[in-house]
Amino acid sequence: MIEIATSSTTTTLVVAGDLDLAEREQFPEVTARVVGLRRQLLVIDMCRVTFMDSTGAAFLISLADAGRRRGGATVLRGAADRDLFVLEICGALELFRIDPDHRCELDAGAPAGSPAGAPAPA
Repeated sequence: MIEIATSSTTTTLVVAGDLDLAEREQFPEVTARVVGLRRQLLVIDMCRVTFMDSTGAAFLISLADAGRRRGGATVLRGAADRDLFVLEICGALELFRIDPDHRCELDAGAPAGSPAGAPAPA
């Protein structure tokens, strides 16, 4: 599931569940809506992403690329290390700003980059 929220300068996508081939049918509509909003900053909240494959990465890359062409920026918030790895393998990690200070509500005690719901270290 992907939810879109806006402010005067920012569009925020909140992604929950899998971001993969099975979800690709919604990607064109979401992309069109986000691009149509024409905000300078796109924040992608990935705190609740459970899995991302290369199809999901391609979706995020297309959003970041569209924003960059307009002079905007894309921030990944709450992305797990595994998701960052997929973007790195795709050669696209440099398209994103990573928010290293964000703590997901689900796992405020877990280290950054841990999957949502992962236990905090003892």
